[in-house]
Amino acid sequence: MKAVPRNKRGNCLCRAAVSLLAVVSGGALATESGGSSYPMGAENYMSGAMPPPGLYSQFYVGHYEADSLRDNRGDKVPVDFRVRANSIAPRLIWVTEQQVLGGNLAFHAIVPLVDLKVELNGQSQSKQGLGDIIFGPALGFHHSEKLHSIVAVDFIAPSGEYDRDDLANIGRNYWVVEPVVAVSYVDPNGLNVDAKIMYDFNRRNPATDYRSGSELHADYAVGWGLGNGWVVGVGGYIVHQTTDDRQDGERVKDNKGRALAIGPSVKYTSDKGWFLTAKWEQETQVRNRAEGNAYWMKLTVPF
Repeated sequence: MKAVPRNKRGNCLCRAAVSLLAVVSGGALATESGGSSYPMGAENYMSGAMPPPGLYSQFYVGHYEADSLRDNRGDKVPVDFRVRANSIAPRLIWVTEQQVLGGNLAFHAIVPLVDLKVELNGQSQSKQGLGDIIFGPALGFHHSEKLHSIVAVDFIAPSGEYDRDDLANIGRNYWVVEPVVAVSYVDPNGLNVDAKIMYDFNRRNPATDYRSGSELHADYAVGWGLGNGWVVGVGGYIVHQTTDDRQDGERVKDNKGRALAIGPSVKYTSDKGWFLTAKWEQETQVRNRAEGNAYWMKLTVPF
């Protein structure tokens, strides 16, 4: 078994936030160079409620920034580090009339456009462009007027630009298979609870012969409906890396990532069928990742 030397781990931490932010969220170290292919915390209210059959467009707008890296004990890594990522990610959703196992069959694709800047110990690099695309099939179930769920399998493609020698990368350079279970309890005049639970099976990066460990993570929101289209509450995400990374086939120990993020979250539903969610989330309890905060907005519009 091979441990990564302290100075080398510092360099890995530095590249961390980079790859993660490729898809527009935050993170550094843990998994390869730290970070994740999925944009942690992007989802909000209604994440488990599939709309009726038809075509829908969504637009995610995100901003993430961090100025510290945390090691395996949660201590700040002694480097001068800053990362900033802005993103716009359009999503197309097609909910079909086809029923499978009692649920509506649907398909979706998310195409993130990322503007990333990383600064490290006096060095700086910026990149803009296409990030890693997310797509896949899903089944949507409506258990009652208020309780809904979605079961899906997402695939994350290595479509973003990647160079193993760069400080900033807007792609991870490997495929990810991600089973998804999402549940929403929706009450316009009361309690609203949403959870989107995912498990990432990360494939090998062929440029580095590095395979990141699997990750269990969930986006969540809890709020209260005010009866006038508004829901107010809190939201965020939780992530926990469950298996070790492997470099050249050998286990990398003591670098599993985890984090908790929480902050205010709101939703507004229009009587014309569109709705908007927004939240700010602060990361805490961070291990082997960057620690920062994020702002997310999501607009859903039927065609």
